[in-house]
Amino acid sequence: MSSIKIECVLPENCRCGESPVWEEASNSLLFVDIPAKKLCRWDSLTKQVQRVTMDAPVSSVALRQSGGYVATIGTKFCALNWEEQSAVVLATVDNDKKNNRFNDGKVDPAGRYFAGTMAEETAPAVLERHQGSLYSLFPDHHVKKYFDQVDISNGLDWSLDHKIFYYIDSLSYSVDAFDYDLQTGQISNRRSVYKLEKEEQIPDGMCIDAEGKLWVACYNGGRVIRLDPVTGKRLQTVKLPVDKTTSCCFGGKNYSEMYVTCARDGMDPEGLLRQPEAGGIFKITGLGVKGIAPYSYAG
Repeated sequence: MSSIKIECVLPENCRCGESPVWEEASNSLLFVDIPAKKLCRWDSLTKQVQRVTMDAPVSSVALRQSGGYVATIGTKFCALNWEEQSAVVLATVDNDKKNNRFNDGKVDPAGRYFAGTMAEETAPAVLERHQGSLYSLFPDHHVKKYFDQVDISNGLDWSLDHKIFYYIDSLSYSVDAFDYDLQTGQISNRRSVYKLEKEEQIPDGMCIDAEGKLWVACYNGGRVIRLDPVTGKRLQTVKLPVDKTTSCCFGGKNYSEMYVTCARDGMDPEGLLRQPEAGGIFKITGLGVKGIAPYSYAG
């Protein structure tokens, strides 16, 4: 085993950093700061950060095949023109729930943009329950709703053979799997593949590696854990110097580096003194496993 190295590559002080996505074409990491309503792009070569501020909470960002990006802003799926710092609304959800917003989102292997909603929090992980739903935006811009009664719609990814969809509703403390039909985008047969242990705290963002294992960021747990979704066993725990780890993705050369976002909202001054890098972007090297490239929205 190579030795694992963890470093804060960007002391961004995100209130709630989320949705890291590697853009190979620009050697950059995209991510959002949800309550700050910001989309950020960090160039790993120049170390420069570009930031775009929107008019509502920005909860996820993804690549787009035709160029630019797509993002979930408030309760809207949007297309993003980075140069003009403008967003065009592609679809809106949860019109009847004025207190809702999107949370995590990711594009599936066929180019659909999956994202779920939740009620706006009154404090971190404190909110009106069962208000969210899971949706996907198809390439023709129509929206499909899969199910409701969601607390905090979170981490999502697909198995390497594209036959299983993995999903986290944070307050269920479970990583779930569905049978997945890539042709139609249908999901079925929900089951739990891993239940978090007490010290692991709240499951948040998630990604898959090139061996088909899942990596889950544990909010308030200060770690990312590697799971085998077939056996339901935890294979590895990587602890970070911050508690509020929120999401993770692979990036860098050959997708051999892991990037982890985190939050500082909800921390008292004492906690921030103890964890000055809270809200930063972390890079983990030496994991001995690679990730896969993110999919791009086809619409």
